[in-house]
Amino acid sequence: MNKKAFIFDLDGVIVDTARYHFLAWQKIAGELGIEFTPEHNEELKGVSRVRSLDIILALGKITASQEDKNKWLTQKNEDYLSYLVGMNFSEILPGVLPVLQFLKEKNQPIALGSASKNARPILEKTGILSYFDAVVDGNDVSNAKPDPEVFLQAAKLLKMTYENAIVFEDSVAGIQAANTAKMTSVGIGDENILYEARYIFKDFTYMDTSFLEAMIKN
Repeated sequence: MNKKAFIFDLDGVIVDTARYHFLAWQKIAGELGIEFTPEHNEELKGVSRVRSLDIILALGKITASQEDKNKWLTQKNEDYLSYLVGMNFSEILPGVLPVLQFLKEKNQPIALGSASKNARPILEKTGILSYFDAVVDGNDVSNAKPDPEVFLQAAKLLKMTYENAIVFEDSVAGIQAANTAKMTSVGIGDENILYEARYIFKDFTYMDTSFLEAMIKN
């Protein structure tokens, strides 16, 4: 029986918490007099919270003390967490569940590889934690994507070689991390943004089981 490691990012791949991040960052930016658009938000996908704040401050040409930065980082996380309180099964993005169910039926090892420090509670709230054999999140790694650390750790926990790992990502940084790790990168989203991915699907509803079968066999 062929086995591959299937590693999923969280935000924008499994659940759309990306919009909650956007709202929380937009609130901070607004308080600082910075216009923060959905286009700007693309730059933050897959990026750590600290780096995200630096990008926003650079947009407004603002220099700040570490004390102020820490205050804003805490505020952003509290705002973000307040949005998560009401999360449930309905937040799972279209097509995700059938993919997870198919891989589980085929006894394929599944991991989460996410920059989010709230990954476990989100998986619990949406009722899908049991699908994952390993969870690596922002609490477990010190290097943010495009560094491949999060995916390398996930593959190790699944006891799989990097070449036998398939990564599902919606961010440029995540695709670059998967490619650097010599893993098979599958972009979920806009092909004009994720063109570095080996395969690209608009979302999981466009991915049929024959593709997953081929991934397992190859």
